[in-house]
Amino acid sequence: MQTEVRAARRLWGQQRYIDVVITDDKSGKRLGIECKFQATLGTAEEKIPATIQDIAHWPIQGIVVIDGEGFSANMRGYLMSTGKVVWFDELEDWLRLYFGL
Repeated sequence: MQTEVRAARRLWGQQRYIDVVITDDKSGKRLGIECKFQATLGTAEEKIPATIQDIAHWPIQGIVVIDGEGFSANMRGYLMSTGKVVWFDELEDWLRLYFGL
């Protein structure tokens, strides 16, 4: 596992980093994970759609792992509809499916 992995640049030139990259030793399959926590209602949840778009430009597959009570009902619905967001308490099951464990 690697953390804060550089992954090229964003459109406006800012360096792009992936929070965590997990690699399966047997298959070499890799997954990038962005981690977002929202304790209270606020604007942090509004940044996640841009993160989901950013994942599309990574050189590897990626997801966003979220946790916290601060996500609005509308944002929760949107995030789950993307297929790129996983709640932290469901992450282990998701990773087992992804890596075939």
